[in-house]
Amino acid sequence: MSEPYDSRFTLPSIDDAPSTEAGVILMGLDAERLLAGVGLARLADEPALVALAVDQARHDALDLSTEALAEAGILRWRAVRPLIEAGPEMTAAGSLRREWEHTTARVVATVTGLGPASVACLAACWLRRDDVEKFAERGRTPEKGSGTHDVLSRVFAD
Repeated sequence: MSEPYDSRFTLPSIDDAPSTEAGVILMGLDAERLLAGVGLARLADEPALVALAVDQARHDALDLSTEALAEAGILRWRAVRPLIEAGPEMTAAGSLRREWEHTTARVVATVTGLGPASVACLAACWLRRDDVEKFAERGRTPEKGSGTHDVLSRVFAD
């Protein structure tokens, strides 16, 4: 007689993209880390912002604390969430990995000009949007150019 199947632990299919497994890991992060990832991914996806960050770091004017990255992520999330929400409805996949694939496709279809890091972080935020929204509401509400000497926070504001 065979052992009963335990569905709590399943290995990924060998056909799954490595980005799917990265997505599964991202979805396990808390809301603050997800939003900080959105803030940093925005920087890393844009070569001009990377050059600006390097210059600011050189002059000790760059604040890359988790709080600053989360604030940048909140600004970015608030800017793109309505676009993702307006995207095509997708049925629930029933599998975490399929749900990830559907969500990344939705993000790519609704927000233009994203690099892979932004797609992954925004997809994780979309899948965890209730937690992300609660964190964004609880935390400080960042404003464009608010009290920071960091130019990047103003650039992130779109």
